[in-house]
Amino acid sequence: MNRSYAADPFIRNEREANIAERADRLAAIFAERAPKHDREGSFPYENFEDLKASGYLKLTVPKRFGGEEASVYEMVLAKERLARGDGSTALAVGWHISLILKQRLTRAWPEALFESLCESIVKEGIVINELASEPATGSPSRGGRPETTAVKVDGGWSITGRKTFSTLSPILKVFVVTAGIEGSERKGAFLVRSGPGVELEETWDTMGMRATGSHDVVLKDVFVPDSEVIRDENYEMPSSPVPTEGTLLHIPACYLGIAYAARNFAIDFAARYRPNSLTVPIAELPHIQRQIALIEADLITARTYLYQVADRWDREPDNRASLKAELGLAKYTATNAAVRIVDQAMRIVGGSSLSRKLPLERMYRDVRAGLHNPPMDDMVLTNLAKQAIREREERPDQG
Repeated sequence: MNRSYAADPFIRNEREANIAERADRLAAIFAERAPKHDREGSFPYENFEDLKASGYLKLTVPKRFGGEEASVYEMVLAKERLARGDGSTALAVGWHISLILKQRLTRAWPEALFESLCESIVKEGIVINELASEPATGSPSRGGRPETTAVKVDGGWSITGRKTFSTLSPILKVFVVTAGIEGSERKGAFLVRSGPGVELEETWDTMGMRATGSHDVVLKDVFVPDSEVIRDENYEMPSSPVPTEGTLLHIPACYLGIAYAARNFAIDFAARYRPNSLTVPIAELPHIQRQIALIEADLITARTYLYQVADRWDREPDNRASLKAELGLAKYTATNAAVRIVDQAMRIVGGSSLSRKLPLERMYRDVRAGLHNPPMDDMVLTNLAKQAIREREERPDQG
């Protein structure tokens, strides 16, 4: 194994070292472009050309379709490393990578449809995302019914509605849309292709994660043939759904990657910076060392827990349903730690950390977005409380 990767305890073999090396190489390129795209709020088209050329886009595609068939653990590794260069690109491509992994696990799509999609990813380098958020429903994790509507027509369905937070929208040639089925209380899922009736409204102008291209997508009487329906009113929900929460670990991986980059920047700064009032760099000052130690405590704790949970998900397929609370805790721990780490990094660097000439102010804004990605903090804490109460009730000494 490459000696430089042997020092990272979370890289365990040559395959993982290769995954990390590719992500690191891309991250270094993306880091040079990130300030421009952040300032402009522009989409990094060139980054996705590089992701395509490197093979990163087929990371989780099944091997039988020409992909790398990465595990959840390998996805986390690739995402954390990529985010050290540019959080926006890492988060955006994460939705593509995780969606493919989710379908690989559940096999919920018609096989021919999934095979065709995977072949397009491998051969053409397309990306995909599921557009589920809407103005009235907020996060789909809250369970709201979509106002986007699917109406049965000859040979297929007609879809009308508006989707928000549509990450990757500037380059989506194909995407999944969730919609309420007219005349039914059920929700459907449909594979939609860009074309007539699909309009992009450039609404994404935010404090952080400014280059994810998460604009609104408006659909008006968009036709979806029956052959590209993923789930309609006749779909039978499985009595024991396949757990997929592990695929969402791409989210905490992204924010820990940003935090890791902020940590490195602050430590490098502290090791070099010596104001004329001192005879040594500020890294030798006790209060600076304490701030570095606080960063290390948060980072090591969050990374260890994240990779441990990802490893358990891969190794214990029969136990995945019971890991839901722990998966949520991994996200909660990582995203809140990331906010604290970047804050401490800015305290170390001081007032110059506010300058747009340095990356810390962008990282500070970007990590806060993690608090608004699923699962939300309140839901994670509620699940943990319910699990603790349930365990208490199941103890033999309870009457």
